[in-house]
Amino acid sequence: MLAVVYHGKGDVRAESIPAPVCEDGGLLVEVEACAVCGSDLKAFRSGNPRMRPPVVMGHEFCGVVVESRAGSDFAPGTRVVMATSVACGMCAYCQRGWRNLCPDVRPMGFAYDGGMAEYVAIPALAVRGGHVIRVPEGVDASRAALAEPLSCAVNACLNSGVSCGDTVLVMGAGPMGILNGLAARASGAAKVIISETNPARLARCAAFGFDRLVDPAHEDLARLVKDESGGLGADVVIVTAPAAQPQEQALTLVRKRGTVCLFASLPVGKSALDIDSRLIHYGELRVVGTSDSTPAHVTEAVRMLARDNMPFGSLVTHTLPLEHFAQAFELMERGEALRVILKATKK
Repeated sequence: MLAVVYHGKGDVRAESIPAPVCEDGGLLVEVEACAVCGSDLKAFRSGNPRMRPPVVMGHEFCGVVVESRAGSDFAPGTRVVMATSVACGMCAYCQRGWRNLCPDVRPMGFAYDGGMAEYVAIPALAVRGGHVIRVPEGVDASRAALAEPLSCAVNACLNSGVSCGDTVLVMGAGPMGILNGLAARASGAAKVIISETNPARLARCAAFGFDRLVDPAHEDLARLVKDESGGLGADVVIVTAPAAQPQEQALTLVRKRGTVCLFASLPVGKSALDIDSRLIHYGELRVVGTSDSTPAHVTEAVRMLARDNMPFGSLVTHTLPLEHFAQAFELMERGEALRVILKATKK
């Protein structure tokens, strides 16, 4: 089969490899669509110590079961997505339902071969742990492939306690910023504000129906947030921009007893923040982190994607053949794409 294989930093190839074998208790899935994540691009450009080359890339995929050795729950023909960070199921974190925090987590596309291929083998460990989620009839495969990244935004909104009537500020208008904004709206937020210093990214957000779009390089973000929240500040601020400055500023933009969610990870060696602890102390603020997602979050993401009232499909800006993965990386680097979908060319 054709697959996109990571061999190391700067060395990713579309090549012919043997099709995977369905293990006992596992599934063999024909991949219909695989989205390209920013972490895929980052691994190509900078490497990733978590990846074990050679490994097939891709963790945002949707496909159809063609062989099942996992009993009758996933019969051939069932369309599925995954919570792709496969957890051990035995540790203290897994026992509490926090499978995304498992110290022995083994992600698809990192430890297991992923979905940038014609077929992907889902291990028995993933099936047993509930990491395989059915997709309802009528949900397009490219839309369903957004379930994994959307699930991370679902996790962020749950961690942040987004609720009906809230004013939510999302800092950063990349794909994950947009998904966090949409997840906040689906969670009941009355007002969603997006801030972004890149004019092209901000303009692209117009298609998603957010309440306010603001460029803090040219507008007073603090004043705008106060005006939009009755002078209090946002109920929740979710920082998806991978930079220290917005994470530090977020504490000044949230109301007392509000929540700041640090969604984006900062680079190793550049992750220290200079924050005013008095804001946290006197404002009784909550500062939370959010990393990855669990099967429950993916299940909720699939429910959201099955609804027709949210413009999730607008996030898919390009669809390319699997062998054109390098073009996907180029589109992302030039800022011309939100999510690129790769599909195997049918013979």
